[in-house]
Amino acid sequence: MPKIAVAIIHGIGAQKPNFAEPMRKELTKRFAALIEGLATRPAAELVIEPVYWAEVLQAEEDKLWACLATGSRMNYKALRRFMVNFAADAIAYQPAPRERNAYEKIHQEFARTLNRLAAAAGAGAPLVVIAHSLGTVITSNFLYDLQKQTENRRRRFLPAAVRQTMAATPLTWGETFTAFYTFGSPIALWSLRYREFGQPIRVPSPALAAHHPHLPAVAEWINFYDPDDIIGYPLKQLNEAYRAVVTEDRRVNVGGALSSWNPLSHNAYWTDNDVTKPIAAGLARLWQRANGL
Repeated sequence: MPKIAVAIIHGIGAQKPNFAEPMRKELTKRFAALIEGLATRPAAELVIEPVYWAEVLQAEEDKLWACLATGSRMNYKALRRFMVNFAADAIAYQPAPRERNAYEKIHQEFARTLNRLAAAAGAGAPLVVIAHSLGTVITSNFLYDLQKQTENRRRRFLPAAVRQTMAATPLTWGETFTAFYTFGSPIALWSLRYREFGQPIRVPSPALAAHHPHLPAVAEWINFYDPDDIIGYPLKQLNEAYRAVVTEDRRVNVGGALSSWNPLSHNAYWTDNDVTKPIAAGLARLWQRANGL
């Protein structure tokens, strides 16, 4: 019985290696309850791995802050430190014409996560990506490069360092990519870099039907956004291409008393019922369809 492989990728700001643990536990619990009686060990049918890329940039950001803070008089130091952790991630990630070091290293971390998922869930397991904030942009770029590379083998869309990191499995190469769940996504802002706001990745992968003929029917891209989150935006209205591939821009109200009504909601999606319940339901549908149930 095919298991479902899930990669969870974080966004901007200081992160810890266990950032995905609260969401992993909640999704696993909800998923297991939804497929109870259909599998001997329901929770084991979901394999979740984090894409932890923060450490690629953290040391340099700490060094930058030390340089800026030493001997300087600045107001709002706590807020400035937050901005270094927050905005510098986005700036450093963008590849320059002759400098792609951070871009490539972060994509290598993504590839390593997919390698682990392929080993644990199966080389051809359906792949789901759950992404927050800048992680949605990283996922979009990574999978766009993969899909372009698959379409045109003669050109080098993938950096050599990333190609050399990737295991030779359908999952690692994104061929089984089935569903995409984004929240707090600034993809709309990144689209300004491209003419007519660019082209989205394909959801599902064009190769999915060759591995799982019944799964394209349940493939989806749900983009969750809180109206109070100034970093997260809807996507379908960008252009016709996004309108066709994004299943739904779902408006949600996330967070508690201190965050649900202001920009702090940007970090409140992770375990909010408005997000985890529909994602768990989507994972359960996907598992059932993959297993002919």
